[in-house]
Amino acid sequence: MPVTERTTVLDPVPADRPGWDNHAGSRSGAGSRSGSGFASASVPRHLARGAVGFGSLIAAFALLPVFGPATLLLAPVGVVALRGCPMCWAIGLAETVSRGRLRRECTDGVCELKPVARKPGTA
Repeated sequence: MPVTERTTVLDPVPADRPGWDNHAGSRSGAGSRSGSGFASASVPRHLARGAVGFGSLIAAFALLPVFGPATLLLAPVGVVALRGCPMCWAIGLAETVSRGRLRRECTDGVCELKPVARKPGTA
């Protein structure tokens, strides 16, 4: 059997796993605009989503004694902004920050993570 070498952008699942969209990191058809399950288009956008999400969740319960049960309407806003839960937001932050910085290189069935070689003059 010939030795094959494969270099791909860091993917959460192997390319040979049927039924998975390797670019979105999730089942086919469930991809997002940013190309990853939880990542945002940019770090500032992701941090803004976090501020809205955590702010809404905190306000929903902190303002409960002052304004009554109506403040609980802020809780769904927070959950949507965080895309499900605070852990989902944290995973998305890590994905957003690390996007394009690592590559998975597989040779003879052994895979390693290696930093991507940057072009001079790019951040």
